[in-house]
Amino acid sequence: MDAVHMPNEASGGLGSRLPVPERTWLAQYDPGVPAEVEIPEVTVDALLRHSAAEFPARAALAFFGRETSFAELDRQVDLFAGFLQRNGLGPGDCVSLHLPTCPAFVVAFLGTLRAGCIAAPMSPLLVERELEGLLGQTRPRLSVVMDVLAPRVRSAREALGEVLRTPTGLSGIIATGLQDSMPAPIRWLYPIKARREGRWHPVPHTPETPNLFRLVTAASSPATTVRVDSPARPADPAVFQGTGGTTGLPKEAVLTHRNLVANAVQCQAVMAGEHGEASAVLCTLPFFHIYGLTVAMNFALVIGATQVLLPKPDPEMTLKAIDRYHPRYFPGIPSFYAALLAQPDLGRHDLRSIEACISGAAPLPGPVQEQFEALTGGRLCEGYGLTEASPVTHVNPVRGGGRHGTIGLPLPGTDACLVDLATGDRVREAGQVGELWVRGPQVMSGYYERPGETERILREGWLHTGDLATMDADGYFSIVGRIKDLIIVSGANVYPREVEEVLMLHPAVDDTVVIGIPSQQKGQVPKAFVVLKAGAAATEAELKEFCTANLASYKRPASIEIRASLPRSFVGKVLRRELIADQAAGTTDTTAS
Repeated sequence: MDAVHMPNEASGGLGSRLPVPERTWLAQYDPGVPAEVEIPEVTVDALLRHSAAEFPARAALAFFGRETSFAELDRQVDLFAGFLQRNGLGPGDCVSLHLPTCPAFVVAFLGTLRAGCIAAPMSPLLVERELEGLLGQTRPRLSVVMDVLAPRVRSAREALGEVLRTPTGLSGIIATGLQDSMPAPIRWLYPIKARREGRWHPVPHTPETPNLFRLVTAASSPATTVRVDSPARPADPAVFQGTGGTTGLPKEAVLTHRNLVANAVQCQAVMAGEHGEASAVLCTLPFFHIYGLTVAMNFALVIGATQVLLPKPDPEMTLKAIDRYHPRYFPGIPSFYAALLAQPDLGRHDLRSIEACISGAAPLPGPVQEQFEALTGGRLCEGYGLTEASPVTHVNPVRGGGRHGTIGLPLPGTDACLVDLATGDRVREAGQVGELWVRGPQVMSGYYERPGETERILREGWLHTGDLATMDADGYFSIVGRIKDLIIVSGANVYPREVEEVLMLHPAVDDTVVIGIPSQQKGQVPKAFVVLKAGAAATEAELKEFCTANLASYKRPASIEIRASLPRSFVGKVLRRELIADQAAGTTDTTAS
């Protein structure tokens, strides 16, 4: 693959207050990890094309025992891309994807890009009102959906009427089911089980609403040679990725082919993923989220690895997949690693094949990291990213070292600095708090049709993350909170992360989050929500006493509410806005013990 070198360019417009960072973190890199990476000048779908040419017979996908070779996957992607082009779709057209992690997602996503179109992955959990908002923004000409979601997506499309342009002869919906990708006899048994559980809602397959895999099969024959060359260029948009950004308002980040390829290659550099070496990546993360899309799917395409696909993060299903495929790489979220460690039959499974895991979306608890590494013999490393950066910008060294409680070091080719909120000057002293700014080839081109929002967050190539962080003398960064989550108590700054870390040290605490609540005397005061460990007991008074011994008086929670659980997103992030809304409405969790 042709490549382009990404140099550390000066910003040219930030003035003397924000010079190019010294990159003190380079000295902490694992041996062999470069300061810069060579970014191939290719589109994302070309990553598959190259791996298919090198390893045609190797399994690209594994799904409940059914394997798809790189050559076959490349052919299916060609066929779907050809279908789109024959129906008038091309550069600038959008195709929305409403699918879990499964072969259909991979085929539809890469086929969309190979046709020159833009993919808009969306969570299958969205309700009709939310779908209408996102479909209205991205205006997809087609939607590829899981069969059970077809009525919901069709209703949302119909509600938007003329906003969505539909190709001639199609209803706008292409459907598929998990059973389409399963091997026999599971393919025949799955509908029976789903029907018993009330989850069987087959969609009639007609020329207007075709089935994805029947469509691909019908377009092929043994004598047919299929080859579709993408009209897209590396600088073209590849993905509209929904995000709340730093404001919480729904918008679509525009990620180019170069952004996505760059971030996958950067992850390869730090993960020690050797291109061409037979290995497997365990894919429990949702591909409709940028985290799973990059660190699982695209990373596997770059190194030519087998993607072991699981449609949902089920611990029992995951352990069976590890037994069968012996994956080397297992990106995930802290809560799921913890769920695996809690499995009663964990000792019956051999996890020693796992060598490297990037943990993201939430802080990684020390005990989870220690137990997981002891069990597997591999490395579990906390990282950091955001949708607007494709998403990874930082990670702890994978092969050794690293510092718990930090998000690690900037990726190769990535600059990072901290900026004082009051002065706009770059923070220079170790341990001093500032807003984290990042810059690199993975940073988005902007928000779709939101120039004002783009200008506010993206300036001179620097992405303003909205996260407050510190950096130590060696270049390790630590997140202390979000700007919007900062609690100001009588003029003093309180960072929720610090209070949460103290509460997590209590032996009875399993999970916690801290928010700011109004106070007539102090402006704001902290309030903590706590989940206790199974079988553990603690009162609000006991937890407050623990905070008194470990926190300055202005940082201590004014109240502590013990709950049965905390609201979290599908990638494990605590939904603070729900807790804030509950607080405003005077709601408490009456199910807590």
